Amino acid sequence: MRKLINFVLFQLGWFACILGAAHGYVSLAVLFCLAVAAFHLWQSSEPMQEGMLLLKILALGICADTILLQTGSLIFESKGLLPSLSPIWMWSLWIILGCTLNESMSWLKGRFVLASVLGAIAGPLSYLAGVKLGAAQWGDETQALVLLGIIWAIAMPLLFWWAGKVPSNRPPLSIQ
Repeated sequence: MRKLINFVLFQLGWFACILGAAHGYVSLAVLFCLAVAAFHLWQSSEPMQEGMLLLKILALGICADTILLQTGSLIFESKGLLPSLSPIWMWSLWIILGCTLNESMSWLKGRFVLASVLGAIAGPLSYLAGVKLGAAQWGDETQALVLLGIIWAIAMPLLFWWAGKVPSNRPPLSIQ
């Protein structure tokens, strides 16, 4: 049940960010994602370590998406706090992705090659869906998809390596 709730919250957060960026509701999307992250940390048996994991993922995400922005590969509809960096709603997506690593996507822990292959495929597809839903535009679509494939092929194993350092003796989820 815990993994299902985690998966559903991630999907809701993804749609909130993408549609929020496309339709001018970025603040609500970011607040929702922060609530998801807070719930995740509250449920964690190691909230400090899990929080540090989320901060590392956030830093990686800001760098990755800023590369896409600065190369002109991707143009975000909703501008960031600093125009030279990726927007905050993208930061929120990276944080809630981090919430899945030791939960609904934990089956990929230790499977670095599979994580890399899935990252190279699913990463670009996620951005493609975001573009189709109006959250961003391609600058140079081919360049963007190649960069995304490379970024995600490297990022996914790294994320799971980081996640593997967080103890996972979590108690069962109890919602009353």
